[in-house]
Amino acid sequence: MNPYLRLALLATLPALAAGCTTTGVHTPIDVTRYHLGQPLERTTVSVVPMTGAMDVTPEFRAYADAVQAELNKLGYVPATSERPAGYIASVSFTRASRGVIQDRPPVSVGLGGSSFGGSRGGGVGLGGGISFGIGKRKQQEILVSQLWVQLRRRAGENVIWEGRAETTGVGIKDNQPAATAQRLAAALFKDFPGESGITTTVK
Repeated sequence: MNPYLRLALLATLPALAAGCTTTGVHTPIDVTRYHLGQPLERTTVSVVPMTGAMDVTPEFRAYADAVQAELNKLGYVPATSERPAGYIASVSFTRASRGVIQDRPPVSVGLGGSSFGGSRGGGVGLGGGISFGIGKRKQQEILVSQLWVQLRRRAGENVIWEGRAETTGVGIKDNQPAATAQRLAAALFKDFPGESGITTTVK
């Protein structure tokens, strides 16, 4: 490599590295809810796995806790042996892969349209563009996470409210189970009970 070009490249690296920090931006959440428009009294509730859907794993517990926290905000308190559940909230979640994406190297240096004078007055002209990728490429998995909740009165089997919330995350940071569960539950119960049969997007 020409020594002048090498010096110019090295001088450019600190500024580029400083500008390559990323900020975590979550993708929107699509929410759909259904209900009969009947008043829903605030009372006790038990959060349970949806029948045949899953075992009570640590990941399910993260989703169940997130749902319970949102119901608490709405005035639904956990049932106890002394206070039986007025409602049953059945919870299910899924997480499915939608492939991977290939990240660009963390730092990319582009040089083009510049001239560097030589010691004898000559010039090195760079036309078009030269791009240098610094760092390794890596693959990140795309995951679609969905939370599904059905609410029914303990005295009956009919579902009186249900909702689904879904979002897409890329990589490990966007797919932490507890954080994803909290975001999905918060979106699902926003403006509860919500407009029936309408899909809304929560950012």
